[in-house]
Amino acid sequence: MLKRISALFLAGAVAMTMAGCGSGGPGGSAPGDGKITMGFSQVGAESGWRTANTKSVQEAAENAGVTLKFSDAQQKQENQIKAIRSYIQQKVDVIAFSPVVESGWDTVLKEAGTAGIPVILTDRAVDSADTTLYRTFLGSDFIEEGRKAGKWLVEEFKDSKDSVNIVELQGTTGSAPANDRKAGFAEVIGADPRFKVIASQTGDFTRAKGKEVMEAFLKSNPDIDVLYAHNDDMGLGAIEAIEGAGKVPGKDIKIITIDAVKDGMQALADGKINYIVECSPLLGPQLMDLAAKVVKGESVPARVVTEETTFTQEQAKEALPSRQY
Repeated sequence: MLKRISALFLAGAVAMTMAGCGSGGPGGSAPGDGKITMGFSQVGAESGWRTANTKSVQEAAENAGVTLKFSDAQQKQENQIKAIRSYIQQKVDVIAFSPVVESGWDTVLKEAGTAGIPVILTDRAVDSADTTLYRTFLGSDFIEEGRKAGKWLVEEFKDSKDSVNIVELQGTTGSAPANDRKAGFAEVIGADPRFKVIASQTGDFTRAKGKEVMEAFLKSNPDIDVLYAHNDDMGLGAIEAIEGAGKVPGKDIKIITIDAVKDGMQALADGKINYIVECSPLLGPQLMDLAAKVVKGESVPARVVTEETTFTQEQAKEALPSRQY
């Protein structure tokens, strides 16, 4: 989450800037047989988006002839650090991972650098001040996703003079998408005093937690106008809670989510969600392309931003038949 893959490849080729130092696999060169071994640490399997992302990486690796050593961190940073250290010991050619949280990576990334193994960040960033610890970051602009959600909300209520009570289901605490989607949204709505975020809590990007937290929101805040969920799965869980409370999702409570996975798009087409900001999980082909370049010691962009769109109800109906995830 890739319809626009060729355009992204072109963008990557044009933006040729160096991110960090060192080249190639262990010792700075690709293995003699030319085949690449990648160690990949995934956040987990917390959502439909993540499942699609994992599938994209695995299929792209197979298509590119890359040997993939895959680990599921189950949303725990300590598991990812353990996996990365294991990849270093195995002397893989390149390490890629989607960080569970933004902080706390410097030590293990320095270990990879000392071993001469390049690192690629996928989907999520780290907050290290030392950008030489990784070669490139491939993923969405989460702040812009939050801004897109806020802009739709401002437009939707442009003719209203009343206050708009918003509840927010945040992603995993400390993660880049949670931090940035919150910041981008707040930046846009903060200029208008009508918009009030009356409750904001993590739902860990899961449907079950989204339902649980939304139930609590509804009990403590009976007058909710808008739900902003940091991903579709939390929004879908919240819909169950809203319906359980005797309210109509999409009407009594306007709902904005991020991702555009199939279940979310179906809810949008059905009118239960009002607006979705796309965040594509299909990063695999781009990741393999970047991996081949860094192993060869070629320059790559410091940042590769995926191109994405937004969806209204009618647009969701049009897109659903050919949706890949």
